[in-house]
Amino acid sequence: MKFKHFFTIILLFGTFICFGQNRVMDFGIEVQAYPTGVIPGLRFEKSFSKKDLWSVRVGSQIFDHGDQGEHESEKGFGWGGTAGYKHYFNRYFRGPSLAARVDYWRNSVDWESKVDLGGISKGNSEIQVIQPTVEFGWAFLVGENMVITPTAAFGFEINVKTVGEKTGEGAILLVGLNAAYRIQ
Repeated sequence: MKFKHFFTIILLFGTFICFGQNRVMDFGIEVQAYPTGVIPGLRFEKSFSKKDLWSVRVGSQIFDHGDQGEHESEKGFGWGGTAGYKHYFNRYFRGPSLAARVDYWRNSVDWESKVDLGGISKGNSEIQVIQPTVEFGWAFLVGENMVITPTAAFGFEINVKTVGEKTGEGAILLVGLNAAYRIQ
């Protein structure tokens, strides 16, 4: 019986340590744009040390690749999410940060291609995309609880599953803006 009380006290003490000083949670919105599309989403970040945090995002991807894909026209939309890790170079989650993120998207792509005899071939492809990126950001604290973070990211869009014809993939450069409410 004494062992159960001791274990309970240790468990509670450990919980208090985990949620101790310099721990933050950010809830907010994020928009990333790239030359052929935009990614709006909702973002949650939770710190686990004085300079590091985990992040998740749910959002959508809206794009018009034009003729930069496999076809003369590729337009689409999809839903997905992101898991990531962010490291701040300063304490208290302000200033410069570097993040590693992986997105997963389920997109529907409407495409068109010209055929040899002057006609147009049309179709739709359902794709699953993995998008690993490295992101640099700079967090500004506005007031006591508002955080604004402009970002720049570089990565690759990789089609891991395609139902239908192949569509565009490759290197991707994104610029973004996050606005979050911080709970300290």
